[in-house]
Amino acid sequence: MTSVVPKPFRYAPPREPRLDVLHADDDILVVVKPSGLLSVPGKGEGHADCLESRARERFAQARIVHRLDMDTSGVMVLALNAAAHRHLGLQFERRRTAKAYVARLWGELEGEAGEVDLPLVCDWPNRPMQKVCVETGRPALTRWQVLARQRGVTRVRLMPVTGRSHQLRVHMLSLGHPILGDNLYAHDDALSAADRLQLHAEDLEIHHPADGRRCAFHAPCPF
Repeated sequence: MTSVVPKPFRYAPPREPRLDVLHADDDILVVVKPSGLLSVPGKGEGHADCLESRARERFAQARIVHRLDMDTSGVMVLALNAAAHRHLGLQFERRRTAKAYVARLWGELEGEAGEVDLPLVCDWPNRPMQKVCVETGRPALTRWQVLARQRGVTRVRLMPVTGRSHQLRVHMLSLGHPILGDNLYAHDDALSAADRLQLHAEDLEIHHPADGRRCAFHAPCPF
């Protein structure tokens, strides 16, 4: 098995569904982002199509609060007014939200549950890649639980406590089990084992900005 060389970036986001809405009220919009769609506009011509711009076609005040990687699918919440944006932003900053992902990993992960506590930093010569660095990295913690083992593949539930860029992808790689279909971190065999990144944000819990009540949103894993 050899290390993968990332493919040249070619942006071809899925056209349908244009916007998959789970919930909308006066303060928040909860949607399911498909794999292949940017959360916010990218740099350069042809990269304007994104979740935020699609949301604004129907909800003019929609503003991004958090992001998912382009190739990751799943639940995202957007704010529909300035007060909600501040409230939600503080929740993510202060770790008052709860997130759970489903991923399929290369190989059979030992044990039934555990955690990865490794600091991460941008790998500047190879950006946007991230790497583990105990000297300069920012704290990053991921809890994991095995859901199933299927012919050399492990299906896991991932619960990030922190929200670093590429955290789940790098933490699983650190265990020796890259996420299938990952064109940045997977070796050739793990990359070719799936036609997309096998990472999906399945559950998100927040406090509603209007009254503080706990709200849970779920988008079933598509793979």
